[in-house]
Amino acid sequence: MPKNSEILLKLDRIDRHILDCLQRYGDLTNQELADKVGLSPSPCLRRVRSLEEAGIILHRATILDHKKLGLALTAIILIGMDRHTPERFAAFEAQVSEYPEVQECYLITGQDADYMLKVVVPDMDEYHHFLLNRITRIQGVSGVHSSFVLRRVIDSTALPLNYLGIF
Repeated sequence: MPKNSEILLKLDRIDRHILDCLQRYGDLTNQELADKVGLSPSPCLRRVRSLEEAGIILHRATILDHKKLGLALTAIILIGMDRHTPERFAAFEAQVSEYPEVQECYLITGQDADYMLKVVVPDMDEYHHFLLNRITRIQGVSGVHSSFVLRRVIDSTALPLNYLGIF
């Protein structure tokens, strides 16, 4: 498997521009993307497909407005596990992967917790139900600490491409 630096060396200015445009404007047609990056459509499509085949572009998604869909409460949950075994972690991860409310799940260090989840639900009642009937019922969960998002100051899915060099 190539090292990260080997992959970065293969990305030129146009590849980086393509990635930047796709992160910011995921609904661009190939023609629109080609116009933005200064290519004709065929070479642009070849580059996008190459970036997909290299695993740099994982997938494209539509981002929905959570509040307009009635999902007004975002919680950050720190979860402690009773045992630190691969089997316990795998079982936990498999279980939370089944919950559509969980938007992000991280195995973390530096806290009095093993996992951090970002969860979106309609309201506090639904959060209470989710916590008591799902999270705390997962075998091995020994502690839960919840914090609630008051305001989303930065809410982005875009990666910082400035580390790839100037484009």
